[in-house]
Amino acid sequence: MEIDRAVREGSDRRLQTKYRNAVYVIQRAFALYEFEQVAFSFNGGKDSTVLLHLLRAGYYLHKGKPECSNGSLSDSVLNCPIRTIYFESPCAFPEINSFTYETATVYGLQLETIHSDFKSGLEALLKEKPTKAIFLGTRIGDPNAVGQEQFSPSSIGWPPFMRVNPILDWSYRDVWAFILTCKVQYCSLYDQGYTSIGSIYDTVPNALLSIADSLNAEGTFKPAYMLSDGRLERAGRTKKMHLKCNSTSPNNGVISVTSSGFFTASIVVVGDEILFGTAEDKLSAALCKKLYGIGWQVTHVAVVQNEIDSVAEEVERRKFTNDLVFLFGGFGPMQSDVSLAGVAKAFGVRLAPDEEFEEYLRHLIGKHCTGDRNEMALLPEGITELLQHEKLPLPLIKCQNVIILAATNVCELETQWDCLLELPNTPLVQLAPFVSKHLSSMLSDVEIAQTISKLCLEFPDVYIGCQRKSRVQSLISFVGKDNTRIELAAGRLCNSFPEGAFSEVNCG
Repeated sequence: MEIDRAVREGSDRRLQTKYRNAVYVIQRAFALYEFEQVAFSFNGGKDSTVLLHLLRAGYYLHKGKPECSNGSLSDSVLNCPIRTIYFESPCAFPEINSFTYETATVYGLQLETIHSDFKSGLEALLKEKPTKAIFLGTRIGDPNAVGQEQFSPSSIGWPPFMRVNPILDWSYRDVWAFILTCKVQYCSLYDQGYTSIGSIYDTVPNALLSIADSLNAEGTFKPAYMLSDGRLERAGRTKKMHLKCNSTSPNNGVISVTSSGFFTASIVVVGDEILFGTAEDKLSAALCKKLYGIGWQVTHVAVVQNEIDSVAEEVERRKFTNDLVFLFGGFGPMQSDVSLAGVAKAFGVRLAPDEEFEEYLRHLIGKHCTGDRNEMALLPEGITELLQHEKLPLPLIKCQNVIILAATNVCELETQWDCLLELPNTPLVQLAPFVSKHLSSMLSDVEIAQTISKLCLEFPDVYIGCQRKSRVQSLISFVGKDNTRIELAAGRLCNSFPEGAFSEVNCG
């Protein structure tokens, strides 16, 4: 069978892995349900085109490669004459309709055309012809893919059937690798720069594939398979989805100044070793100083266990109360590296393969980054932005207003921080830095407590805190953004006690 042979004889190991997994799902479905009880939803797009040929290969392998008496394969085995559902819309591109009907004729599909909406049409169809499972070309990253598995029951309120998603974990690159490797026909719109096709009212060629041509006023486009970043597949959809904003929190990493006039951040450190007392957390202290230096206030620092739920719960709380959340630890190939899964759970999304990040990993760790073993390339779907800088071996990962830092020591943090500030689209808005003054005293905290309380009322714009070295030795800190006010508050304290009771110290 030409599809099976083309993939297996090719050199693309990733595609071979994806192919084997998809065909296994298809064979499993054919084993679970009678052939008359399954259907295939075909819409003429690239994903369903791939699924059609995977179904052909899966059916061929499921039948055990049977042959006719003359030694040739029968058309029914080669073509998989499965019931095929096509929802024809007046808003569809003519090219899509033409390709669908031509494909059905070529491969002997039992095409059943429905002219109503998807749900109503499906209800009527399943009532007339009981169907237990429907093959769908859903991929991770599709708007309706969240929460689905390779076998997923239909949603509440829909007629009952099993959704079978053989290519759920396929990326944009995987789809085109299959089409080009197997040399199968696809809709001509993809050669005109369309990368994701909806209706004639909401789909245009992807501007990222535009070719500058002064002789052609309308411009020309490269074919869809030349799009280098699969995450931008839907850039040709002209209707935009507007996210619902929470009035008390940032959305999608776009931050706004709080009523107090500065930004707030929290820091989440993932590490059992810190909770066990076998390691010391130096990174959060260093990051606090960095944020303090650009006028940001850190409201919370937490250390959590290497557990997905622990990370998710902390991120869930902090993403609504802070402009940015910084996450350290738990990032890598070990079983304890659960930070990305925790972030995905906090935002209610899946982990999905990211082609761009996988390429960075491939260059960094070479042959250890192959096939389906590269779980480090799974990032939270639909919310991830890669923050790349030439000084960084790997981009930093930003998921809406959560930034995952890969630093393992203060030196690496210094580099990543500098790169964050240098990015043209940096999420770190630089404000006037906080300044501070520190006074040390051998007076007991009981002796100075009442005076400090009065100063706090008199200077509400200055933070006045006490760090005890002992009960008879304290370090008084004055922190704010107005150095004049800080000096005035510190002077009032010194003047309230005998000369020499306080001495200025440098805390670095």
